[in-house]
Amino acid sequence: MDNPDLISLLKLPDKSEALHQDGKHYSWNQIFPAMDVLDHENDRIETNSQPQDRTAYENAVIKIHERLALYAALKNTAQPADAQDWPAELAMYEKAIPDGVVAVKAQQAGQTYDHTNFDVMVGYIQDFQFMSSLEPPLILPPSGTHDWRRMGDALLDLPRGTPVDAAMSDYAMMAGALAANQPEEFNSALKDYYSTLVPAQAKALAKARAEVFFNQMEPFYNAMVIYILAGLLAIFSWFNWSETLRRSAVWLIALAFVIHTTGLIYRMVLEGRPPVTNLYSSAIFIGWGAVVLGIVLEKLHKNGIGAVVSSGMGFITLIIAHNLAREGDTMEMMRAVLDTNFWLATHVVVVTLGYASTYVAGFLALIYILRGVFTKTLDEPTGRSLARMVYGIVCFATLFSFVGTVLGGIWADQSWGRFWGWDPKENGALIIVLWNALILHLRWGGIIRERGLVCCAIGGNIVTAWSWFGVNMLGIGLHSYGFTDAAFKWLMLFVTSQIVFIALGLLPARMWKSFHSRPA
Repeated sequence: MDNPDLISLLKLPDKSEALHQDGKHYSWNQIFPAMDVLDHENDRIETNSQPQDRTAYENAVIKIHERLALYAALKNTAQPADAQDWPAELAMYEKAIPDGVVAVKAQQAGQTYDHTNFDVMVGYIQDFQFMSSLEPPLILPPSGTHDWRRMGDALLDLPRGTPVDAAMSDYAMMAGALAANQPEEFNSALKDYYSTLVPAQAKALAKARAEVFFNQMEPFYNAMVIYILAGLLAIFSWFNWSETLRRSAVWLIALAFVIHTTGLIYRMVLEGRPPVTNLYSSAIFIGWGAVVLGIVLEKLHKNGIGAVVSSGMGFITLIIAHNLAREGDTMEMMRAVLDTNFWLATHVVVVTLGYASTYVAGFLALIYILRGVFTKTLDEPTGRSLARMVYGIVCFATLFSFVGTVLGGIWADQSWGRFWGWDPKENGALIIVLWNALILHLRWGGIIRERGLVCCAIGGNIVTAWSWFGVNMLGIGLHSYGFTDAAFKWLMLFVTSQIVFIALGLLPARMWKSFHSRPA
């Protein structure tokens, strides 16, 4: 602790008051007498202030209180923190249970009871209730009808007739051996615990090993690196029309796609779920779908544009997923709104493919504008080819976003009893459908041509970003989950960048380096 007001509150010695004291580091025994004062001050600060408005002193109180709470929980994980000889004390508790239960029941019935047995039993119960109240880790493995439990909860179950299981005895023996500095006895108890734990948890341990291997393999990070290399090669191929560079980019994309797909399937097997379960996995799947569309475009046109789409979208979405992973566990428990594999495999996957398609159309539009405004590589055939790509992908996006939205309504009808409730997420999905349909109608009616088409497609990036991320920041609605306000700045920067690109696309044709005489 380095805040002088906090040190004063807890009545701790500073550097000038105690020998061998640096004025910053204190032991649990020094702080413990002032825990009540610290608890009261922490409650006052949390009740009366918001995190962004707190002073340095208030932040210091919150910080040290959280650390002390964690320390206290860990001290009470395997045994009461004040236990001196836990195996002997546990045996005494077991011995006291029969007479103690009789005394407690007699007291509750208003009958004469043994006060000594009652006081002993109540003392044990209070100690174990305090252990559980700190919410330490669940260290006792499943046994019979019990799932993973805290030691305090298991000790409270003993008076109800639950026997002491092997894991509880092994922990007690390990605690006693550790306190007595008896490594052989400690290792013996640990071996006994291990021999009962591993066979019973073989499936869970195998899954844990598989997840560790997956994290060490880092498939999405490796794919991301390969995508960016492939993208650079594809872009360079535009300037010197090197077929070798283009083909090299395509082969690298194929390699990255195999790694990307392997990681996606591996996650699905680990979770036992379809590919989209949260925002992190949606970013991975959107990238995967965009890469597939880019590969198809490259197969059809062989001009490097599809390669840039695949590599660019793959890289961008995996970067987003990489940053989303910083929020915590990417394989967390399913939210109730998503906890059905059938609808995860239908509505969520289909509508996510609609997101991916809309982004691909927008990315193609960005390529059109960047090449047209800043380079001379957007000749008439290339421009028409890009416009056809945008149009085709918008058709694809309209189909998938519409079907996905309808499937979402059917899911909502089965889950919540209504097909449509104007929830922000539902509205966002509908806006994507309407926007893509608007683009098609404008194109069919001749209201927009090439540059109008690509500007509208970039607008689709904004609409999709809002539906994908923006609605989660509102903090309202049945779909408000999985994201934080910290991303608001990045969302606004993205929207601003897309508006800038639209403005570039609206510049007169004479201001484009790839100026051509055909109508724009």
